[in-house]
Amino acid sequence: MSPVEPAAAGADQASEGAVVPHDDGGDGATTEAQVAVVVSTSGDERRVEYGDDAENEGEEAATVQGSKEGTDELLRKVVYSEEAAYKLYCDYGHRMGFSIRKGKQSYFTGTKRIRTKDYFCSKEGLKEGEKLTDANFNDPHTRTNCRAMVRFRVNDHGEWKVIRLVSDHNHNLARPEERHLLRSARSLIAGRSSSVEAMLYAGYQVPGGAPQWPAGSTSATNNVENSKQQHLLLGYGATAKALAVGTGDLQSLVSYLKSRANEDGMFYWDVQLDQSGRMTNFFWRDGRSRIDYDCFSDVVVFDSTYRLSKQNLICAPFVGVNHHWQTTMYGCAILADESMSAFVWLFKSFLESMGNRHPQSIFTNLDQVVSKAIEEVFPNTCHRIAHWHIQKNAHSRLGALNVSKGFNKMFTKCIQGCDSEAEFEETWAQMINEFKLQDNKWLKKLYKLKRKWCSALNKCTFDGGVEYEPQCDSMSNIFNSVADKLTSLSAIAVAVDKHSEDWREKELEEDTRCLQKPPACIIKHSDILNHAAKEYTHRIYKLFETDFLDGCGATKFKELPCEDNNTHQFEMTMQGRGSRVCTVRFNMSTMELSCSCSKFETMGLLCPHALKALSIKNVCKIPESYILKRWTKDAKKWVFNPKQYETSYQECMDDDAAYCNYVMRYAYDLVTKSQGQEELRKALWETLESGEKELEKHLGNDTQYAASFAT
Repeated sequence: MSPVEPAAAGADQASEGAVVPHDDGGDGATTEAQVAVVVSTSGDERRVEYGDDAENEGEEAATVQGSKEGTDELLRKVVYSEEAAYKLYCDYGHRMGFSIRKGKQSYFTGTKRIRTKDYFCSKEGLKEGEKLTDANFNDPHTRTNCRAMVRFRVNDHGEWKVIRLVSDHNHNLARPEERHLLRSARSLIAGRSSSVEAMLYAGYQVPGGAPQWPAGSTSATNNVENSKQQHLLLGYGATAKALAVGTGDLQSLVSYLKSRANEDGMFYWDVQLDQSGRMTNFFWRDGRSRIDYDCFSDVVVFDSTYRLSKQNLICAPFVGVNHHWQTTMYGCAILADESMSAFVWLFKSFLESMGNRHPQSIFTNLDQVVSKAIEEVFPNTCHRIAHWHIQKNAHSRLGALNVSKGFNKMFTKCIQGCDSEAEFEETWAQMINEFKLQDNKWLKKLYKLKRKWCSALNKCTFDGGVEYEPQCDSMSNIFNSVADKLTSLSAIAVAVDKHSEDWREKELEEDTRCLQKPPACIIKHSDILNHAAKEYTHRIYKLFETDFLDGCGATKFKELPCEDNNTHQFEMTMQGRGSRVCTVRFNMSTMELSCSCSKFETMGLLCPHALKALSIKNVCKIPESYILKRWTKDAKKWVFNPKQYETSYQECMDDDAAYCNYVMRYAYDLVTKSQGQEELRKALWETLESGEKELEKHLGNDTQYAASFAT
C-alpha cells in the first residue's frame, strides 16, 4: 500500500461503486516514502510527519516510472490551484488517450491546506464483484487495476509541482478520433455546462433595472432584423398580459440570454412584446440544438403543461429523439400568455430559428388553442396528441373508472392496441356501452379528436417511437423538477440549459460506446444481426435484435400465391399474441418490403414479420433502403455537406443566402467536434489556413486577370 492514506476520496471515485485499492508494488524507495500521513478517526484533525529530506523537496526531480513520451509540459509546468492541477493532468490524459479520476490527498499539519494530491487513470483499481474478461477489458467503464497516476506536491508558496508520475497503462488508450469523447475531456470541453451548473446553484443575478428592449441591438434575437419588432406587435390582442414578475428578474433573464448569444455564434433568442412594449413571452435555443434539429427534425414534442406556480408562467420545451433513442433539446419558451396569437408567434419563431424546416410529426398536450396554432403554422405537419397526456387527463376526468382493470385495458387498447380503424371503432363502442359512458363529455370530445391520438389511424406517420416505453415516461417528466423548485426566470433558463447539457453528456457516452466496439450479437454468426450491429447505434440495435428474435423464433407463417414470380406474400402470426394476422409482401428483384403492421413507416425499423420474410428467402443483409440514417452511428456525419444532396448543392451555388447558411452551420459543426482535443483543433486550423491560402491565390489570379483585361 502507498504510505499516503486517503484523507478524502475523490468525487469521481465515490460515484462508481466500491473499489479495491491498488498496491503500489513496493515503491518504498521513491519520493513518496518521505511522506507519512496519519488521519484521526475522530473528525477533521490530521497529523502529518515528513522525513528528513522534506526541507529539500523543492529541488528534487520528479520520479517518472514508465515512458517519458509527451510528459515534458506536465513535469515542467507549475500551477497554483487544485483545479489547475487537475486540468493539467487532464490535458496530458487527453493527449495520450485516457480519462482521469481524482484520488487521495494529504494536508499540512494542523491545517486543511493540501500538501500532496494524487490523480489516477480512470481505470485504476477494480470494481467489487466485476470479473475482467477479454470482452470487457478495454471497455471505458471497466476498471483494470491500471497503475498510471500523478502526484502533485504543494510548497509553502502555493506552487503545485509533479513529484511522481507513472505513465504506463495496462489497457488500450483511446485513438485520436475518440479522445474528445473521454469522460474527463468532456468535463473540460463543456465549460459552459459547468458554468451553467454553477449559475443554477449559486443563482444568476444582475443589477436590477427596467426590462427594456436592448438599445442599439439589431433585435432581441441573435439572427433577426429590427423590423421584426414591429411585426410582433401587429395583431397582438389586447388580452395579452406582460410577465408578472419583477423588473430585476426580467433584466436578469435578458442578460443571461445575451451572454449566451455572445458565447455561441449560433445561439438564437426571441421575445414577444405587448402593445405597450412590455415583454410577455420568450423563446431560445443554442447552436447545438440547431445542429441536432438538422439531424433529427422528423419528430418534435412540444409540452406546455409545466406551470411555474409563483409567477403563473409556463415553461414549454421543444424536444425530440436522437439516434440513440434519447431525448434531445430543440429549444424552450417561457410564456405568460396562452392566447392563439402567442402560440402562433412562438411556433413561427421556432421555425425561423430552425431555417423554416417543418417536422413530419409534432406531439402536444390536449389543448384546443395549441391545436389551432399548429394548423396555422405547421399545415403539412401531422399533429398528434401524446398518449401520456391523455392518460394523465383520464385520472382527473374519469374518477372511479381509473381503478377498473377492465376499463383501463379497453381504454389502452383504443389508444395504441388496435390494428385497424374497424377494430378501434368496435372496441370503443364496446367500452362506452359496457361502462355506460354515453354521456361523458370528456370522452365525447376525445372521440372527435381520434385521428390525432389513435395509433391505428396513424400507421403511415413517422413518430420515432416517442409513444413507446421507456421513451414515453422520459418525455412525460421532462421538466417536473424545474417547474416545482425554481422561481426566478433566469434560474429557470439556466436549469433548462443544464438539462440540455446533461442529455448531451449521455449522448456522448453512447457515442463513446459505439466507437469502442459493436454491440454483442446474441447469435454470433447471424449475418443480418452482424450487419445491424455494424450500422445501428447500440440501443437501436437491441430493438432490432428483439424484433429479429420475435420474427424468426416466435412467428408462424403461410405463403400465399402471387402472379408475379419475383413477389412473395406471407401471412404472419406471432405466437402468444392472439390471432392477429399481418400480411407481408416482398419483391425479390427490387428488395421492396411492406407489412400491414406499418412499423417501418412509424418507427423506421423493420418489424418481426418483415424480418421473418427475409429469413425465409435467405436474405442475409438489411436492404439498404430500410436502414434509416437517423438510427445509425453515422446519423450526424456529413449532414452539412451539401454535396451529399444534389439539390442542396445546387441551391448553395445559386443563392448567396443559402450558401452562407450552409457554410456557417458546417463550420459550427466542425468547431464543435474539434473542441477539447488538441490534435483536432490543430487539424482544423491547418485546414482553414490551407483553404484561406487557396482562396487568396484565386483572388489574386482574378485581380491580375481583371487588371490585364482593363488595359
